[in-house]
Amino acid sequence: MMKKQLTVGDVELKWDLETGEVLFDGGDVVFFWVSAMETFFDSIREIAGTEATNLVLETTGFRQGIVVGEGFLHMKNINTSNVVEWLANTYAPAGWGKVKIVKMDEETKHFTLHIQDDWEYKMNQLKQKGQEGIFVPSHYAGVLTGLFGTNFWYKTIQSQNEENPYSIVEYYPSDITVQSNIHEMSRKQEAAKIRELERMVDEKTMMLQNLVKEISSPIIPVLENIVVVPMIGSYDEDRSEDLMYNTLSELPRHQAQYLLLDLTGLHKHISEHTAMLIDKLGASARLLGIETILVGVSPELAMVITQSDNNLNKFECLQSLQHGIYYALGKSGRTIS
Repeated sequence: MMKKQLTVGDVELKWDLETGEVLFDGGDVVFFWVSAMETFFDSIREIAGTEATNLVLETTGFRQGIVVGEGFLHMKNINTSNVVEWLANTYAPAGWGKVKIVKMDEETKHFTLHIQDDWEYKMNQLKQKGQEGIFVPSHYAGVLTGLFGTNFWYKTIQSQNEENPYSIVEYYPSDITVQSNIHEMSRKQEAAKIRELERMVDEKTMMLQNLVKEISSPIIPVLENIVVVPMIGSYDEDRSEDLMYNTLSELPRHQAQYLLLDLTGLHKHISEHTAMLIDKLGASARLLGIETILVGVSPELAMVITQSDNNLNKFECLQSLQHGIYYALGKSGRTIS
C-alpha cells in the first residue's frame, strides 16, 4: 500500500510513498524544519563563505549518512538484495522526498539514484536560489559507505529544476573522502593567503625600489653651472643604469659645466664595477662638455683608485665636497666672498 493515513488526537498524518510526500494537517511535514535549515545554512554561508559552507554541508551529510547506514545494517541486515526497497521506504516517510535506486551493478558496486523533492531541494526553492543539492547527495554516499563498509563517493549527473523532474546521482567506491576534501580546502586557503602575502610583499618591494631609485641618484645644483651627484653604497647593474640615465638627462637642464661626483658614501672597498661606472659617467659627461671632479676621496679610497684597472686618475680628485666647489669656482673664474 503506497498511501497511508493516520490520525493521532486531532492531528492528521498522510504518507504517499509513490511521490515521497508527507503531510501534517494538510501541510508539508518538513516545512518548518526546511525553513530553519535554510536560516542555519545561510548563517554558515554568511560567516564562512560559499566554498566553506558547501564543504560543511557535504561533510556533515556524508558523516550523518554513515551513522544511518551502519545503524540499519545491524538492524535490518541490508545488502544488495534489499537495499533498493529499503532506501525508498525509509526516507520517503521521513519527509526526504522520493529516492530510488534505478541502476545497480552488484559486482562493481556502482549505484545510480533518482532523488526527487527532497528537503534540500525545497529549501533551495524557498528563495529561488537555484542552488544544486550538496547535503542530500553526499548523505546517500555516507549511507552506502555505512551499509557496505566501502568508502563511496558521488557524482551529480543532473539536478532537479524546472526542466528536470528529479536529480540523477551516481555512486561508486572511491578514494575521495571528506577528510581529503577538508585537507585540500585547507591547502587552497593556505595557498591563497600565501599568494596574497606575496602580492603585498611584491607591492611593497616595488614601492621601496621606486623610493630607492628616487633617493639613490639625486642631482643637487649647488651653484650656477655646478652640480653635485652623491654616490652612496654599492652599485649593481640596475642602480648603475638609473644613475647614468638620471644624471646625463638632468645635466643639460641645469646648464652644468662641472659635475662633482661625491664618493663619501661609497663603500670603502669600491668594486671594479663601481670604478667602471665612475669612469663611464665621467667620460659621458665630458662628451657633453662637462668636467667631472671626484670629491670625498678618503685615503683608503685613493689607494683603491690607484690600484684599479680603470684610469680614474684622469679626473681631478679632491678630499672634500667643499674643496671641489672652490676648485670648480676657481676654474670658472669665480670666488666666494
